[in-house]
Amino acid sequence: MTARKRHFIVIDDNKLDCFIAEKIILNTGVSEKISVFDDARKALEYIREEIDFTPGSKLVILVDIQMPMMNGFEFVEAFESLPEETRNKFVVFMLTSSINQSDLNRISNYTSVLQLLNKPLSVVKLTSMMAVLS
Repeated sequence: MTARKRHFIVIDDNKLDCFIAEKIILNTGVSEKISVFDDARKALEYIREEIDFTPGSKLVILVDIQMPMMNGFEFVEAFESLPEETRNKFVVFMLTSSINQSDLNRISNYTSVLQLLNKPLSVVKLTSMMAVLS
């Protein structure tokens, strides 16, 4: 796979899911950097800052739906209120441990969310996700 390497931001309160996602991303060689957050609010602060990234390459956000303090939907709502020039640097994939039809319906309301993926992340899911970005 000769796709360009990307910066990944993983947001999940479950340390095991973060560990799995990080290892899969690292082992597939598709990342130039991985930032992991167990609190969506901290990830949002990080995104609001000027992030150094390769021009022309979108940063990939993987965000869990079910989290305390700020869930994935609240994160996406806050993300979509950021300036367009900031939002355009990113693509968002939401993660869930159970595919719920109401979650699927709700996700379709967010223009920045490309796809809902079932947890845990796998090599197959990451490969198909990267194909969407190519």
